[in-house]
Amino acid sequence: MKFIETFREGMHISEVFLCKTKQIALTKNGKEYGSLCLQDKTGTVDAKIWELASPGIGEFEAMDYVRVDADVTVFQSAYQLNIKRIRKADDREYNPADYLPVTTKDVQAMQHELVQFITSIHNEYLRKLAAGFFMNDAAFMKVFCAHSAAKSVHHGFVGGLLEHTLSVVKLCEYFCKQYPILNRDLLLTAAMFHDIGKTRELAPFPENDYTDEGQLIGHIIIGAQMVEERIVAMQGFPKKLESELIHCILAHHGELEYGSPKKPALIEALALNLADNADAKLETMTEIIKGAGDNKGWLGYNRFMESNIRRTGE
Repeated sequence: MKFIETFREGMHISEVFLCKTKQIALTKNGKEYGSLCLQDKTGTVDAKIWELASPGIGEFEAMDYVRVDADVTVFQSAYQLNIKRIRKADDREYNPADYLPVTTKDVQAMQHELVQFITSIHNEYLRKLAAGFFMNDAAFMKVFCAHSAAKSVHHGFVGGLLEHTLSVVKLCEYFCKQYPILNRDLLLTAAMFHDIGKTRELAPFPENDYTDEGQLIGHIIIGAQMVEERIVAMQGFPKKLESELIHCILAHHGELEYGSPKKPALIEALALNLADNADAKLETMTEIIKGAGDNKGWLGYNRFMESNIRRTGE
């Protein structure tokens, strides 16, 4: 199988892909064409069907597996497929495991590392709260470890939520060593919880798209509610500590225009925002560069980074 990450300009492709999205659009001249987003475990690629009379175009929908005959072209510094023929794939033609992007890191090792951080938390209430989710709730952890951290942009793969969460925890641990004023127990616990709402904001793979709850409420509020529900069930959890933890979760996007219900009022909330933003943006850059293949030049404008991107010279 030729995976998306191996695409090069001029290649002819005859493979099965997961069709993530399917739309009928109009050219500037008013002619209809098909616009698809195709996926395998190595990434996604934009695809166009310029001739809607092509066989099979009306026989599949989004989230179907499709067999495609296409040429690889380049448009705005990104690979694109010019589809010549397409049809819905037969069940025997594909293995679903080939179409789910998966973390390159060891999930069990990441889980173990997260547990080590939990056991190092001194505050008994925060430690029990974190353990209740990440050590003692098998159903939650099954979902958490299989989830992405985003629909796209960064960590949009199986295990991405766990990978991102652990990275943010590690960055917060570094901040605590550099800035002793930080309350380590509060910051690390908030880092573990900051994105748990994404387990309900996004549907599981292969959809990995926004749920109604995600669209209407969003992962920040959902996550705060999930933590609040567990705190209410605990005996004697300090009210001030509860407010500080919930604030860190609510403020972790940093700015109101970025969807944060609150701006950071605690130094721990500020540290969490910086760690979350740093990991998200560095992973985004990493994925852009990896997705560019052998392209050594400018890679085009990225909306999330708000900049035209180029690989570092060798």
